[in-house]
Amino acid sequence: MIGRLCGTLIEKRPPMLLVDAGGVGYEVGVPMSTFYGLPAIGERVTLLTHLVVREDAHQLFGFATQGERSAFRALIRISGVGARTALAVLSGLSVDELAQAVTRQDAAMLKRLPGIGQKTAERLLLELKGKLGAELEGVGTPAAGPVDAADDVLRALLALGYSEREAAAATRQVPAGTGVSDGIRIALKSLAKA
Repeated sequence: MIGRLCGTLIEKRPPMLLVDAGGVGYEVGVPMSTFYGLPAIGERVTLLTHLVVREDAHQLFGFATQGERSAFRALIRISGVGARTALAVLSGLSVDELAQAVTRQDAAMLKRLPGIGQKTAERLLLELKGKLGAELEGVGTPAAGPVDAADDVLRALLALGYSEREAAAATRQVPAGTGVSDGIRIALKSLAKA
């Protein structure tokens, strides 16, 4: 089992990375929450990993934090939820947001994610109840003000390779009070239209 990967970031194309570790290039799938925090190409990167072994493929997934990896592992244990769906969930929601959705049994929050319908959302909430929500209950997420969210959106766009001018212009399109993940989506849509 590969638990951690340290090496040089060679390529990044969401959601895949290529990391050179000791002369071997590892393809690693990552959620967007990890992707946004990556260093520039050519710099060192350390990822916590999970190896999925299937009959037809070995897939390596990487995470910036232990919380992301734990949430990924909890998600893929659910019947009918594969690694790609788990990545989609973690790309659309932070671990704290997912834990809050589980604690509140908020299916509507999960249904906003691509590929998650009513039945899948209900299954996720049922299976994760008492696991993910309980772990993080009481930890709480400090209420981020619009300035904090805007800063995070700006940093995410810069990490994706947009110029400071482009990133700042796109960040201004994000309404005040919008969460970070929604803000990034809005900013990326405005950049796509430009």
